[in-house]
Order: sequence, then C-alpha cells, then structure tokens
Amino acid sequence: MYFAALLARTEDGWEASDTELDNVEALSDLTDLAREASVDEDTVLVVIEQEDAWFGVVRVDGEEDPRIYVSDAAAASRSSYGEILLTDELLGREPADPDALEELADLDGTEDGEPLNDDEDDEDAAVVEGDAVPAGPLGDTTILADLGMEEKALLSLGTDALAEVADALGASEVLETVR
Repeated sequence: MYFAALLARTEDGWEASDTELDNVEALSDLTDLAREASVDEDTVLVVIEQEDAWFGVVRVDGEEDPRIYVSDAAAASRSSYGEILLTDELLGREPADPDALEELADLDGTEDGEPLNDDEDDEDAAVVEGDAVPAGPLGDTTILADLGMEEKALLSLGTDALAEVADALGASEVLETVR
C-alpha cells in the first residue's frame, strides 16, 4: 500500500493535498506536480511511503533542481514509484541510453547476454538495468534540516516515518487530513 501527498509551504504554514501518481512516469512529472502546488515558488515536498518498506521525499524550491531522499534505495528500486525517485544522477551512474533496450532485443524478442541467476542475488542490493542499487538511505540527508528535521533524525526514522517528518515540520494536522 502506498501513500503520496504534497506539502506546500505558505505564509500561514503548510498545506497538504493527496496526490495520485498514476500519470507520473518520471521525476520531471513529479517536479511539475510540485511546482503546480507551490505558492509563490515556495518549498513543496512530495512525500511517498510504502508501508514499512521505504519512504521518499522530493523537495522542490521554485525553479531549482529537485532534491531527493530515499530511506531504502534497494527496497524502492523494486517499486514503480520508487524507480521514479532513483534517477541515474542519484545512483551515481551514467544516464541510460533510451535506445539501449531496443538494441538488446533480438528479433525473436529475447535479450542478448546471460540471464540473471537467482541463486546469486545479493540480499542487500537490488539490480536495476545491470547496476547494483545500495541498500539503505540514498540522496540528500539534509533535505529537511532547515525545516526542522536534522540529518540524524531523518536517518533514524522507521515505520510511520512520514508522520514523524510531518511532526518535525509542524505539518502533522494537515497531513492527517489527507491521509
């Protein structure tokens, strides 16, 4: 089960709205949603949580590039919503070639190369397009520091993480209205 919401900072505090991610295919789509919710180009947080598995925060400040934090990259990589957050830049790898999948497919629809052996899977990392995704936190650990949640507190969050994030930001009540 997923939960996703937008928290937009205003002069009067935070405003929350739930959001559907069905039409979001890339980080740019998510960033556009956040910018649409922004009041006077102020901070907007997109928060996404998958029950007890992982959570992510995307911070958009005006026209600046989005900042991203994911609590468990390996768990998020197994989620369609998590994959949106795990950009090549965040993972520290070269951008994927959009034509690479076409080049890998033979005319019969099979892929070149050896299939992955399930017995050799590393429990601490997921494989995305042949690259390992690290287990544990990934991204900007200071993403919420100026809003009331220090890096150490962010890294120590467990279950019900978004409620704790909202509490630190002073946005608990507004987040609960959309939950």
